[in-house]
Amino acid sequence: MSEILVLVDHADGRVRKTTTELLTLARRLGEPSAVHIGAGADEALETLTSYGAEKVYVLDSPDLDAYLVVPKVEALTQLMQSATPAAVLIPSTPEGKEIAGRLAIRTGSGLITDAVDVRPGDQGPETTQSVFAGSYTVDARVTTGTPIVTVKPNAVTPEQAPGAGTVERVDVAVSEAARAAQVTDRQPRTRSGRPELTEASIVVSGGRGTGGDFAAVEAFADSLGAAVGASRAAVDSGWYPHAFQVGQTGKTVSPQLYVAVGISGAIQHRAGMQTSKMIVAINKDEESPIFDLADFGVVGDLHKILPQATEEVTRRKG
Repeated sequence: MSEILVLVDHADGRVRKTTTELLTLARRLGEPSAVHIGAGADEALETLTSYGAEKVYVLDSPDLDAYLVVPKVEALTQLMQSATPAAVLIPSTPEGKEIAGRLAIRTGSGLITDAVDVRPGDQGPETTQSVFAGSYTVDARVTTGTPIVTVKPNAVTPEQAPGAGTVERVDVAVSEAARAAQVTDRQPRTRSGRPELTEASIVVSGGRGTGGDFAAVEAFADSLGAAVGASRAAVDSGWYPHAFQVGQTGKTVSPQLYVAVGISGAIQHRAGMQTSKMIVAINKDEESPIFDLADFGVVGDLHKILPQATEEVTRRKG
C-alpha cells in the first residue's frame, strides 16, 4: 500500500485530536505513517499506534524545536525525498499551514488547505473544501508532485485501528539559513479546563446579545463539556479575549454542535462556523440572519433560556 505521511500535532506530551483524525483519514488513502517532530515521541507512541500508524518517524533533534518552522520544513523535505509518500496530511493550524506552504514550494508539490474531507480517487487523493465564507463547496485534487493537504479539525470522527507502530528514528541536517529565527522563550497558555476551541466537538459562542456577561454562556458550555467562543462584536467590546473569536478574522471551527448565543449572524461570523454539523441559535430578535443558517432556533432572552438549559442538561447527566 502507498505510504501516507501524517504530521503529528502534539503538546506537553499529548497527541492532539487533530492527529487522530488525520490518521483516520490516512487509512482511507493507504498506509499511515506518523511524523513526530520534537520531544515526547515515546509518550505519543501508544496513541499513534492505536489509531493506525504503521510506522512512526521520530525526528527529535534539538534544532527542530529551538527555531521557527523552517527546520521542520527542511526535515519534512528530507523525509519526503527518502520515503516518497503518496500524500502528506497536516493539521490546518496556523503553524501547520505555514509548514505546508513552505513544504509545497520546496518539493514542487501542489497544496490544498482547509480540506473538510479527503478520500481516494482514480488519480490520487481527492478533497472537499468549503470556500468563500462557506458559500461554495469545492472538490479538488493535486496534479503536481506529492499532494500536500491541510485538514480542518473535526473533519472526521477519529476511529481506532491498531497499527504496527514501528519506530524509525530519522537524523536530519538543519541548514544555517534555517537558524535565522530562534525561539528564546515559551509561555504555555493558562488552561481553562475546557476543550481547545478549534478541536472541540461542541462550541457555545456568545455575542453582542450577552451584554458583556458571559457567565451564563460559560455555565452552559461547561454543562455540555464544550469550548467557549465569541463573536467579533463581543471581542471588540473587550468582553472576551481575542483568542476565542470565531469568524473570518478569528478562528474557524467545525464542531458537531455549534450554539450561537446572542449572535446576529453577520457574514464575518458565519465564515468561521457555518461548516458546523448542527447549528442552534438563541436570539431575542426573530429576524436575525443567524436563524437562516440554524438547524434549530430559539427566540427569547438568553439570560432566561441558558440557565434553564444548563439545569436540564445537568439533570439529565445525573
